[in-house]
Amino acid sequence: MISLKNEISRISDAVKSNEYESGLKISSSNVDEIIFSFVDQTSASHSITCNIVDNYPDNSPIWCSSSDDSTITDVVEKINTGGYTITASCCILVKELYNKFKLPIPTSLEAWAKVENPTSASSSGTQVNEDSDSSINSDDDEYQYDDVPMEDDEPDMKELRSLPLDNPNEIDSMTAEQFASLEKIRMNVRKEHEQGVSAGSLQATDRLMKELKEIYKSDNYKRGVFAVEIKNDNLYEWDVFIKVFDEDSKLMKDMRKLPESNRYIQLAIKFWYRFPFEPPFVRVVRPYITGGFVMSGGAICMELLTKQGWSSAYSIESLILQISATLVKGKARISFDEKANKPYTFDRAMWAFKALSQSHQMNGWVTPPKEEG
Repeated sequence: MISLKNEISRISDAVKSNEYESGLKISSSNVDEIIFSFVDQTSASHSITCNIVDNYPDNSPIWCSSSDDSTITDVVEKINTGGYTITASCCILVKELYNKFKLPIPTSLEAWAKVENPTSASSSGTQVNEDSDSSINSDDDEYQYDDVPMEDDEPDMKELRSLPLDNPNEIDSMTAEQFASLEKIRMNVRKEHEQGVSAGSLQATDRLMKELKEIYKSDNYKRGVFAVEIKNDNLYEWDVFIKVFDEDSKLMKDMRKLPESNRYIQLAIKFWYRFPFEPPFVRVVRPYITGGFVMSGGAICMELLTKQGWSSAYSIESLILQISATLVKGKARISFDEKANKPYTFDRAMWAFKALSQSHQMNGWVTPPKEEG
């Protein structure tokens, strides 16, 4: 393994040694992020950011870009879906960028482009290929990162096997479909943890299983205020569909103009390894919203969604209801001008949320307090 600082340093050295020839350079780098600048054959410049999460390498870095070029966003999306280390992500970045833009790969980056099977962040170390250049591989030191703060003891596999349906009364409060869904998810996460390929900790998994069970039993869920779907049976990625807002709000009036099959505000929630001690990332997916503290890419400007404003005591149901209230308080409206609406994407939302969070850290928050929604 190599230390995080050494990994970043070696990546920087490899890029800087040929940045003028390659069109790819590093604008800035630290233990929190690496910002790349890529100039294509039309001389257009694209900013691409590698956000390094606190629990790296247990969880993969998050890549985003403010570029409107679909080729750039496609490359970033491919990196994010692979769960790679920083170095392995760079291999994908180089290979995809230069191939898609049909540019010659500079000598200093050829080793990266030749890597065929980069490792995931959950794998041991950052070694991406035995034949890769020594400048991007090492077995020196171990990664240095803070331990995850734990308020309770980590659940063991016996507890995970028994989740979530020990109580017969809980089974009676759910439909057969919900019961089957929970059982399927439980079996999937158990298998992932036993194989060591889970996206999260046992503690995060335990909490999310309980949260999902509580949502299935909640009155708001049963009354159709909102619906929840687990994306591709991945417990760490949820799609939420908010269907009911304040009846007197302009947002609810706009909702009634939508086709009945699409009469909802869809949110995407991504949970991290440190959940519930770290907030999930929440963004609007559709429809296009103006106002309501919804930012570029679908990011939501709420202190509750930051590390400073988040509390491990919050339930996911309360989070959904807080977001719903904030949209109404912020006078959110649905934009029906499809030509003027830029599509929401994970990358644009992450970039916008990171920027606004940094701004609010310096200048304070002006959005409604957590208690008010």
